[in-house]
Amino acid sequence: MRKSILLAALTLTIFALQVQASSTFRCGSKLVSLRDSTAEVQAKCGEPTNRALTGYKELVDEYGFHQEVQIEEWTYGPTNGMYHFLRFEGNRLSNIDSERG
Repeated sequence: MRKSILLAALTLTIFALQVQASSTFRCGSKLVSLRDSTAEVQAKCGEPTNRALTGYKELVDEYGFHQEVQIEEWTYGPTNGMYHFLRFEGNRLSNIDSERG
């Protein structure tokens, strides 16, 4: 019983660390965070290795207005064997993923 509680607590801790780690990306000595603009990210990190327009998404704001925004994915790396994928929705950073390549 005690081992299962300890295992569950460890699993939750690891999950929490992964969630927090995916909300920022370090470019040298600079840090980019979710909701940063494409201009801010490019100023801090430079030109990405690859840019891909992946499509469009319809958003509804708090007033009920519909707006279609562009979805773009930028790739940085490899840096020490890691690729970093930054997803932008409407020129705002919405997701950060990393993968060993």
